[in-house]
Amino acid sequence: MSSAIDTKSVNSIRVLAADAIQKANSGHPGLPLGSAPMAYELWANHMNHNPKDPKWENRDRFILSGGHGSALLYSLLHFFGYGITIDDMKNFRQLGSKTPGHPEYGHTVGVEATTGPLGAGMAMAVGMAMAEKHLAATFNKENFPVVDHYTYVLGGDGCMMEGISYEAFSLAGTLGLEKLIVLYDSNNISIEGDTNIAFRENVRQRFESFGFHTQLVEDGNDLDAIGKAIEAAKAEKGRPSMIEIKTKIGAGCPAKEGKASAHGEPLGVENVAALRANLGIADNGPFVLDQDVYDHFAKLAEEKATVEDAWNALFADYCKTYPEMKELWDNYHNTDNAKCLYDLDEFWNSFDKPEATRNVSGKLLNIINNVVPNMFGGAADLAPSTKTNMKDAGDFSKENPLGKNIHFGIREIAMAAIGNGIALHGGLRPFVSTFFVFSDYVKPMARLSALMGVPLTYVLTHDSIGVGEDGPTHEPIEQLAMLRAMPNFYVYRPADATECAAAWYFATNKKDAPTALVLSRQNLPQLDGSSQEALKGGYILEDSTKDTPDAIIIATGSEVSLAVEAKKELAAENIDVRVVSMPCMDLFEDQPDEYKDAILPKNVTARVGVEALSEFGWGKYIGINGEFVGMKSFGASAPGNQLFEHFGITKDAVVAAVKKTLN
Repeated sequence: MSSAIDTKSVNSIRVLAADAIQKANSGHPGLPLGSAPMAYELWANHMNHNPKDPKWENRDRFILSGGHGSALLYSLLHFFGYGITIDDMKNFRQLGSKTPGHPEYGHTVGVEATTGPLGAGMAMAVGMAMAEKHLAATFNKENFPVVDHYTYVLGGDGCMMEGISYEAFSLAGTLGLEKLIVLYDSNNISIEGDTNIAFRENVRQRFESFGFHTQLVEDGNDLDAIGKAIEAAKAEKGRPSMIEIKTKIGAGCPAKEGKASAHGEPLGVENVAALRANLGIADNGPFVLDQDVYDHFAKLAEEKATVEDAWNALFADYCKTYPEMKELWDNYHNTDNAKCLYDLDEFWNSFDKPEATRNVSGKLLNIINNVVPNMFGGAADLAPSTKTNMKDAGDFSKENPLGKNIHFGIREIAMAAIGNGIALHGGLRPFVSTFFVFSDYVKPMARLSALMGVPLTYVLTHDSIGVGEDGPTHEPIEQLAMLRAMPNFYVYRPADATECAAAWYFATNKKDAPTALVLSRQNLPQLDGSSQEALKGGYILEDSTKDTPDAIIIATGSEVSLAVEAKKELAAENIDVRVVSMPCMDLFEDQPDEYKDAILPKNVTARVGVEALSEFGWGKYIGINGEFVGMKSFGASAPGNQLFEHFGITKDAVVAAVKKTLN
């Protein structure tokens, strides 16, 4: 049963969040005030976590999907002793603080995911629950449940309106993710007012249709009812759970409770004082809270530590009983376990005939899977086309959680977010896949991948007008420039099998950024000059015989072979050019200036860029006087080879462009 100290602790969380927002004169008090009881009840009495070891492998995960309510999460982290100090709370939303406006993974200890775009946290939670289910099936033995934890996600009406949530929860129900528990802060208010103006569906019925176990808690202040609902959700087997908890936005503040104005603006000094008085919290000044509350949280934190102690003892016995599983566990959790690919001859030298890089990628993926056991991923209903099926690895499903091939269904944005969640969970190397043109759907969650620095691999195929007959709706033009524009996001467009191997090697060994592999539908020749130098992002594929080339042709992907052909023709006319393959501009930019200057010497201004996509972003390499052979419009529906002719992306066009730069 809840006690007076429980109530006081809840209200202290509310007041601390309100104080932080008021001092910043910026923030969202509505969610913290309304959701504080459910968050406290969960963290205090049901969630396994240890502030002394925030990265404990078997901790329960908590994601605040409504990231605008970050003051709630920071208050919890402060009281439970995760290292967020009162000074950090005073610096809420300030430059360089540990308490930014929305929670940021890797920046603030205890934050499991970067949230802000509504619904993203919901989908990432699904990914974490999928990872738990797969790892539990892989490692658990009778009497040794070494992977046994829940994923909790809290969000409100805004998260429920976003389509990404429903994409992800539809899959969660299909997969029977029984360790996923959704806490729905149901207050019927959004920024513009009552949700009835745009949102009248029965959310619980919708979750029931997904295959969720659902419950309703009528009073969001009733800790006992919330606790019973959480325990019932934990006891549910075979399906995930959603608990709708009816709350009042801005709860406890007489002038703001239940009003849209509580959502996204400070309460005001007078209203914060009224909040304290209404909640029975002594007003000794902002950020001053009673010691008995801190003592209570410290006791809770000590109790949490004993749960990890028990797990550590269990895991030690597990390792002694099953030494082969300990070895496998270490392999799964070794972030360097893909480095062995560098010296694997089969990985680099298995191709000698023209082949589409999507086909090459599929074969490489299976080689990787044979030596890197924790590969885990799939496609948005396109594995036969993107070549992302791992042979003999099984399909991940409710019935077969050991399977490694994920069928995401036609849910591109949720797929990317789920991939982020899998990567955030740890222990697995996830990849996701779709057609390159649908990176438009993927983009918002790819941006979060880059912002969080998670090593998620995006396999994006059908990379240009070479798609052909499907026409302009399926032919990417501007998408490569879009992805290249993102900080901390590496985009590889390989020209042949060797460069494709370099792309996969880079992706599986990169620890702090996502990578996109942009791959062709049509066959490409294997190039004599390609090499592991592709791991530098750009390199000399075929050089001039002169110390200073007459011109430089820079190309990527399927157009590198056009550059090689053009070089031969130009040589017959005594024009001696260098061909630079640039599979990854982002990685090339990481190289030392000396290397970049050696590949693209500043004194050679006659330059031509060749890429069957948009010219945007090429100026830094070809200069103001350079020429570009590529796309200036959308594509068309016709066989791919005809389209290259039609849009003037040919050997002759490259030759003409080089000559123009020399005039």
